[in-house]
Amino acid sequence: MSLLDVRKLNVIFDSNRGVTHAVKDVSFTMEAGEILGIVGESGSGKSATSLAIMGLLPSTASYYGELLFDGHDFVKMSFEELRQFKGDEVSMIFQEPMVSLNPLIRVGKQVEEMLTLHVNEPEHQNDPRLSKAERKAKVLEMFEQVELPEPEVTYKKFPHELSGGQQQRVMIAMALIGNPQLLIADEPTTALDADVQDQIIDLLIQLNKKRGTAIIFVSHDLSVIRKLCQNVLVMYHGEIVERGTVEEIFENPRDPYTKKLIAAISDERKEARPIDTENVLEVK
Repeated sequence: MSLLDVRKLNVIFDSNRGVTHAVKDVSFTMEAGEILGIVGESGSGKSATSLAIMGLLPSTASYYGELLFDGHDFVKMSFEELRQFKGDEVSMIFQEPMVSLNPLIRVGKQVEEMLTLHVNEPEHQNDPRLSKAERKAKVLEMFEQVELPEPEVTYKKFPHELSGGQQQRVMIAMALIGNPQLLIADEPTTALDADVQDQIIDLLIQLNKKRGTAIIFVSHDLSVIRKLCQNVLVMYHGEIVERGTVEEIFENPRDPYTKKLIAAISDERKEARPIDTENVLEVK
């Protein structure tokens, strides 16, 4: 049995602007420990697909189909039933950490909150209430795993006291502290500069190898997908237009849209033209 089996998923948004069929009969499977990339431009349906899996679509959206996670159909579950899987079995990292983190609460406490709501370790299944010292110890251990500097110091900091890369590492710690089987990362590196982006990608690869956590990585950037993922789905206008291994997609793309995306990467790599060096601003 696959870890995740998505069958004919459809997502429909109904708002004042009309009805939008954002995801159309999307089907795919992924195995435990796999890193799957979902790529496409804005509006392609990739984020709507990931939000449907998490049960986090807005009230204006409806969805149908089958979302089988380890044999359990998320579509048929009530909110309370689905809540037992969120954080424990399936977790998510969002695009902009500064928006996701609470600016008024120290980051250590925010990660620790996950342990008061979700504990996914056998010795604590009968009593999920860990002691204060145990919760803090687990948070510090997680901070070390995501390579945050000086975990004890970081634990007491507010989000604005951290760099963008450190904030995203806190978000990764929060998502992984419940030891989920599946991690969904929705463009988690978009707001980061290239060097920090590479660090986050390397971190996700390491965590995948150490923990065996399956990852769905959602992005519009094929170059990032190529570095991280094993298999790729290409989405366009709510549909999967191509799927395959990273090697197949990059070395032998078949769909015109995929070819266009890859060509865009090649264009970016071309040498930039010389620019006019005339000063536009001088400060003395």
